Amino acid sequence: MAAFTALTVFVVTQTIPHVTLATGITAVVANLIGGITPDIDQPTAPFWRNLPIGKYVGKTFDKFLGGHRFLSHSIVGAFLFGFAFHYILQVLKPSFPHLNMDVIWWAFMIGYASHLVMDTITTEGVPWFLPIPIKLGIPPIKSLRVSTGGLIERFAIFPGLMLITVYYIYGNYDKVKLLLHSYLK
Repeated sequence: MAAFTALTVFVVTQTIPHVTLATGITAVVANLIGGITPDIDQPTAPFWRNLPIGKYVGKTFDKFLGGHRFLSHSIVGAFLFGFAFHYILQVLKPSFPHLNMDVIWWAFMIGYASHLVMDTITTEGVPWFLPIPIKLGIPPIKSLRVSTGGLIERFAIFPGLMLITVYYIYGNYDKVKLLLHSYLK
């Protein structure tokens, strides 16, 4: 939800280039994938649960990336995954010439960054500055942070993200309407 909320806020508050409907849809999918990518280091993550042999591949990635909330939850990890995704998009570009790969890449990165920001408010925190092994969290007092999957996350954070999304769409209704009209003819 945080990935989509971040993308919505970005789209309605920034000047974005004209994109095709295919690019827009692909960008939303890339954003959602970016939002779950940092948890690629967790063998029980939804990303792996939805693949036939995901359990086994997930365990390999877990060991390769140093365990949960390690490399993939850092600035270095964001750079590496961003570079890898950019490379994949460049390889695919000749096959999909009508897609704006830059827009898709930015949507992925917005999703990725939103995940790290949301994990920063959890009890465990995030090792933003890896290889420095300090996990940072907001607020600095660990006991005041949110438990992953806990009541506050389910009944305050997620509904709050939905309200923020609705607020930005409603508050920028004319821009949203113009975007939709230019794509859905």
